[in-house]
Amino acid sequence: MGSTHAGKGAYTAEESKPYHDKLRLLRARLVGDTNHLAESALNRTRSEAAGDLSKMPIHMADIGSDNYEQEFSLNLLAAEQDTLVEIDSALARIESGEYGACVECGHRIKKSRLNAIPFTHYCIDCASERDQEARG
Repeated sequence: MGSTHAGKGAYTAEESKPYHDKLRLLRARLVGDTNHLAESALNRTRSEAAGDLSKMPIHMADIGSDNYEQEFSLNLLAAEQDTLVEIDSALARIESGEYGACVECGHRIKKSRLNAIPFTHYCIDCASERDQEARG
């Protein structure tokens, strides 16, 4: 992803500060969420969550629900882990003075896009082009 264009559209340290703060808050919230999701997905069954620690068999539908909820939580956890990686990458770009420059074309990413997705690597044009390529 390292582009020769990286610095030309970058935001100054002062321009990046609000995004730095927003990214730190978002990261802290996601870390808390991922810890909670991991705990609920990996460590607790329905009966434990309800406080029933007996070994009494439960209905098969409850087992299916437990499996679905665990899989759903694990999928959310994976997505949030990916977002944490993106946030850490954005924070590193702020530190290196490259934040706000599209890693593809080097142009400045609009503030409206950064307000919506503060960890984005791409301007809207390059992101759209990448989405079209991914769809085939």
